[in-house]
Amino acid sequence: MDMESQRLSQQTMAFVLAGGRGSRLMELTERRAKPAVYFGGKSRIIDFALSNAVNSGIRRIGVATQYKAHSLIRHLQRGWSFFRAERNESLDILPASQQLDEENWYKGTADAVFQNIDIISGNNTKYVIVLAGDHIYKQDYSLMIQQHVMSGADVTVGCIEVPRMEATGFGVMHVDDKDNILDFIEKPADPPAMPGNPDLALASMGIYVFETEFMFQLLREDAADPNSSHDFGKDIIPRIVKSGKPVAHPFSRSCVRSGLEKTPYWRDVGTVDAFWQANIDLTDFTPELDLYDSDWPIWTYSELTPPAKFIHNEEGRRGHALSSLVSGGCIISGSQLENCLLYTGVRTHSFATLNGVIAMPYAQIGRNAQLTNVVIDKGVKIPEGLIVGEDAKLDAKRFRRSPGGVCLITETMISALD
Repeated sequence: MDMESQRLSQQTMAFVLAGGRGSRLMELTERRAKPAVYFGGKSRIIDFALSNAVNSGIRRIGVATQYKAHSLIRHLQRGWSFFRAERNESLDILPASQQLDEENWYKGTADAVFQNIDIISGNNTKYVIVLAGDHIYKQDYSLMIQQHVMSGADVTVGCIEVPRMEATGFGVMHVDDKDNILDFIEKPADPPAMPGNPDLALASMGIYVFETEFMFQLLREDAADPNSSHDFGKDIIPRIVKSGKPVAHPFSRSCVRSGLEKTPYWRDVGTVDAFWQANIDLTDFTPELDLYDSDWPIWTYSELTPPAKFIHNEEGRRGHALSSLVSGGCIISGSQLENCLLYTGVRTHSFATLNGVIAMPYAQIGRNAQLTNVVIDKGVKIPEGLIVGEDAKLDAKRFRRSPGGVCLITETMISALD
């Protein structure tokens, strides 16, 4: 990071929108908001946006919470309490209902920022970068902030390059060859192509850079508009497109990659299938996302745990794991694992066979269980001899079976088997 980028990062506050339920993750978000869902063996989804901010040199961060926020707030308190006020650092947790008397809940993404104008103003930063707290990616925000300043934009919108006809479910930017946004189209049937690349389109990542005072002015005007839905994507950005200077920032320019990552990596793990796939992809020989990159660490709360242990060495009862990630505190006792990801403190018992299994913290798998393509929620105890992944109709009766054939198993579902 050069001196200019570092200076701009120090003048920027990151505002992370982390109030979403993520209802397409089904029972995984029954007790926690989507940004608090576990990912990658140790982390939570929100850790990626927060780590990007810290690694980019941003030390003023606000996190707006709303839906079932206890798990998220506890994680932030435990894992992100290293900010020091005497170094002009802060991480503020901003629950809905704390700022205004009349309305308790954030009405939209723009309203979530509007309700916290006083807190943002107190940080005395010149710029604000608004982030979504529910995506998996590594990005140097300082490069995006630098483009924003150099271009003189009213807003700079982070955009992911996607195959053009896959962009129909996104808000898509129509840009010229100087990155100026000419039009913003929500879920277009025929998405506009990137200049010079007819096969790709620019889809909004939900990342926006503003000059702070200008953003305040926009938000106050939006709050006074009874016809607004008070959302950045639906109201604020289209308004700037009509009467201001919006600029696009393609993700590929600031995506952080180690030598092992061939393409820019960004995932919305918003469905059970997408969540399962992104976690299982980490077990590949050379995964598309490199979590071992010490130059861009993903910060998180790390429990104090002993190393993982593999025990028993008899024919048919041998604790071993192939192409799998096994976190601290796990005991693989006479079980066979392949393409699995086990979070902290998971125990698997003798003669169990696991293939394509994501087991969240402190799950237990009983003897002789045979599990294929399964997501097991935190603390769930899989009974002895349970077979999942062989009979689709039976699985769908007992568990949450996704369109892609992945079974999500929670403690409530296991209790109902008795």
